[in-house]
Amino acid sequence: MSEVLDIQKLLKSVIAYKSSDLHLVSRSEPQIRIDGRLVALNLPVLDGKQIQEMAYTLLTEKQKKAFEEHNELDFSMVIPDVGRFRGNYYKTMDDVACAFRIIPTTIPSLDDLNAKKIFKELIKREKGLILVTGPTGSGKSTTLSAMINEINLTESRHIITVEDPVEFVHQNKKSLFSHRNVGSDTKSFAHALKYALRQDPDVILIGEMRDRETISAGLSAAETGHLVFGTLHTNSAPGTINRIIDVFGGDERPQVRAQLAGTLIAAISQMLLPKIGGGRVAAQEIMINNPAIGNLIREDKVHQLYSQMQLNQTSTGMTTQTQEIVEYVRKKLVSKETALQYSNKPDELAKILATL
Repeated sequence: MSEVLDIQKLLKSVIAYKSSDLHLVSRSEPQIRIDGRLVALNLPVLDGKQIQEMAYTLLTEKQKKAFEEHNELDFSMVIPDVGRFRGNYYKTMDDVACAFRIIPTTIPSLDDLNAKKIFKELIKREKGLILVTGPTGSGKSTTLSAMINEINLTESRHIITVEDPVEFVHQNKKSLFSHRNVGSDTKSFAHALKYALRQDPDVILIGEMRDRETISAGLSAAETGHLVFGTLHTNSAPGTINRIIDVFGGDERPQVRAQLAGTLIAAISQMLLPKIGGGRVAAQEIMINNPAIGNLIREDKVHQLYSQMQLNQTSTGMTTQTQEIVEYVRKKLVSKETALQYSNKPDELAKILATL
């Protein structure tokens, strides 16, 4: 049997297990991630040469050359009758290793995700910045895709996505999509954003706001009349504000705080918690910009944002991660042990759980 059939069958079996990721690392059998936890498949232990032979069957000559030059490679691919995947190749102890993330080919709707009503209100805004944050594997891309999909279903807009690599591929419904892969379609996130403003966009999705130049370009795009979506690897809404400001030098920070205070629509931080009995559920912390939130950002009082988020939530639409998790425990969807393990404020959560 050819190697290409081997890895395609392996990826197909990963989908059959309803897992999210496949890992091929030398000196280990293939492992998959189910509901956030790694599970070893009942297959032989692989060595680096076997992994390289399988891995290279999925690459173009250009991709092989790029990987051999940098020892890192991000790419996306479609395997007919199997699915769409995001791949990352890297080296470990001089051996090739691979991580594959399964990307659903069906774009989820906000209703499919049981998203709160506030999400449909946020995407109706003409301009501003919406941030969806969380650790790797927390479902950021899925949430963003559902929000973009809602725009596609309801608005006639030109939507440019800049990703490394492109994950969800949207079909034009009411909107027009220009999907751009960093590396093959554009040099970098910052480079793409510089020229995006000349491409007549209404909506811009930035796959990762990873550096000063990209963040600065994203803020400028939001200021100049575009609806901008972006992601960061932060675990709370207030932490997201700190992360953005900390990227800049001290003399630039007052201006950045003013830009954020003026352009931010919402910061949504999420993580996926294992459910009792299997599956996972998203806990989302939602901070919506309003005059009080904007003033705290502008005046460098980020430490007071969390308290402000807890006020008048019925009218503001805001919620904290702790509140979300407590509700899941009450509904017996998540165990107390899991809740405390995943919480970003375990002391606060423990006090509440003690009363349940």
